[in-house]
Amino acid sequence: MARYTEAVCRLCRRVGEKLMLKGDRCYTSKCALERRNTPPGYRITARRRTKKSDRGLQLQEKQKARYTYGVLERQFRKFFAEAERLPGVTGENLLVLLERRLDNVVYRLGFASSRAQARQLVRHGHFLLNGRKTNIPSCLVKPGDVISWREGSTRTEYYKILVKEIEDRIVPSWLLLDKEKTVGRVQSLPVAADIEVKFDEKAIVEYYSR
Repeated sequence: MARYTEAVCRLCRRVGEKLMLKGDRCYTSKCALERRNTPPGYRITARRRTKKSDRGLQLQEKQKARYTYGVLERQFRKFFAEAERLPGVTGENLLVLLERRLDNVVYRLGFASSRAQARQLVRHGHFLLNGRKTNIPSCLVKPGDVISWREGSTRTEYYKILVKEIEDRIVPSWLLLDKEKTVGRVQSLPVAADIEVKFDEKAIVEYYSR
């Protein structure tokens, strides 16, 4: 399975914003953007600051979305094509599809501190979707789906620490978290107002419309 394997902090520096790709580390002084707020390879003496074109701004918004959800270009294009086929506003449909990814739901439920960590947990088979083991991060959830921990995974040190910290987790309104059983449920499909994003979905639609 193809995936991005380089330093993710470079992605935040590339777009000049915190995309929260490293979880709790992004809130500390160790954040790469705090220590070096310049694009990778940038040299003040070698380059002039130039104003980005409309096309460049649209590309940047598309890249922000890709980096945030950890999706490569080919897969992102498939999500966009599906969003176009669905009724309604294409940009909002795209956001909803990305939010419905299993790795994102695991992250939103507070079972992981970042989407990358959530993706790894899913790939390693730590979760059950409606009682069945699922190791596909891109699997799309639907209303009524239940996400629970595999019995063997509840004996890991990671899970034991999570149980102590889960009380402080806040989940979006379209999800329901049983903190005692550490089980999540999808109550409804997310709407645009429920999704906290750092990019402009309208610019993404304009980028692919050319």
